[in-house]
Amino acid sequence: MIILPAIDIQEGRCVRLYQGDFATSHEVAADPYETAARFKAAGASWLHMVDLDGSLSGRRENSAIFIRIASESGLSVELGGGISDMETIGFYLDHGIARVILGTAAIRDPDLVKAAIGRYGDKIAVGIDAKDGMVMAAGWTEEGHEAYLSMARRMDEMGVGALIFTDISRDGTLTGPNLEQLGALQGQVACPIIASGGIKDMQDIRDLSALGLYGAICGKSIYSGTLDLAEAVAYGTAADASRGGVQDGQ
Repeated sequence: MIILPAIDIQEGRCVRLYQGDFATSHEVAADPYETAARFKAAGASWLHMVDLDGSLSGRRENSAIFIRIASESGLSVELGGGISDMETIGFYLDHGIARVILGTAAIRDPDLVKAAIGRYGDKIAVGIDAKDGMVMAAGWTEEGHEAYLSMARRMDEMGVGALIFTDISRDGTLTGPNLEQLGALQGQVACPIIASGGIKDMQDIRDLSALGLYGAICGKSIYSGTLDLAEAVAYGTAADASRGGVQDGQ
């Protein structure tokens, strides 16, 4: 299982939110480039990044930071937040981003997902952010009126490269991932699943690995010190090797 440390960017700063609430935004690291370098030194191969400003505006807001990190860090960067048209998808993929995440755009414009997959294949991921099992949109401020499993099946049928599932009620809480919903999701779709939200410690990493998931995004747990990134990366790599599993290049 691949461990993806997270860097969320708001107004150029590394921040974290609590349950997706922008009013709880607080800085967790002084410099995004140094933070990415630390993650690389700990053994990470992927980095999960979010343009929080873009998730609200629907525009590219912090693109220079993402492109520089993709170019200089040695990490494969997956990026979400406000990516809502083919021009933006192409811009980021042409500038070194390894995988883009469509969230609100996937809810509002499924034809865009189809077209993007047709052009870029498994470089297109879809983020499913759910609250009480219902999909949320627009930086988690609008309910999408669809159950997360229903949306997941539709995206899987389109051939999406990965699904990133976040239980918003767990995000930033360190209360553990929603194993029940993740297990249900794993049983419904064939595409790789990346878990996000609530991960606290190595027991959570072991539990997620036991589900056979492709990846896990870790943010607050790393910044608060409840999870050692190097240990988590090593465990995920060993777990994959033991079952002849997932490759970092997925």
